[in-house]
Amino acid sequence: MYSFDARVRYSECDENGRLGVVPMINYLQDCSTFHCEDKGEGIRELGRRGLGWILAAWQIEVDRLPEFGESITVSTWCYEMKRLHALRNFQICDGDGTSIVRAESQWFLYDLNGNKVVRIPEDQHYYLEDTPRLEMPKLARKLKCEGEGTACSPIHVSEQHLDTNRHVNNAQYVLMAIDALSGLGIEATLARLSVQYRSMARLGDDVFPCVHACDGGHDVELNNSEGDTFAVVRFQER
Repeated sequence: MYSFDARVRYSECDENGRLGVVPMINYLQDCSTFHCEDKGEGIRELGRRGLGWILAAWQIEVDRLPEFGESITVSTWCYEMKRLHALRNFQICDGDGTSIVRAESQWFLYDLNGNKVVRIPEDQHYYLEDTPRLEMPKLARKLKCEGEGTACSPIHVSEQHLDTNRHVNNAQYVLMAIDALSGLGIEATLARLSVQYRSMARLGDDVFPCVHACDGGHDVELNNSEGDTFAVVRFQER
């Protein structure tokens, strides 16, 4: 298990003085990137080889979000790695060691030059650990939005949305979905957050959110101008 300690900064808090949803996701992303860096297979090294890990899906359970100034420990471990995908758990614990956020995730290794998913080479299998999988529901095969849905204002992708791979950062899709719900006067339910990423939005693209009701919450479909889906974000009670 790889872990790092942190303290919730004021700049990461929402209007209630708690860690915001997007900064929370950033902590999880940072943990996996720090893990890769410390293994000697970080962003620069993989980039030199024309490779990059891409996130295919999240499922995040939130008991509570920590408050400003709280000490937290963020952890991650890879418990399964097959020919074409890796499964990785994450956890945020408070200063007492109590788990307050847990996540399941699926990752693919991507050929940045060929724009395709590639087989995970043997030299990446050292990420596998004996730490058991968290006791939480498995990732859904596909998040399917029901009904016609309600279209929301489009979002133009700018530099602020991008990461080092020059496509929209994983957490930014969640922020777009939260903003879409807010625009309809709906407060996002944060007990369970599920995200499936289906294609990459890049600089200059327009993202068209569409909100659907789902069991215990709401789905937000983020589409391109042709109706193809970049990502589906599901907010629901557990």
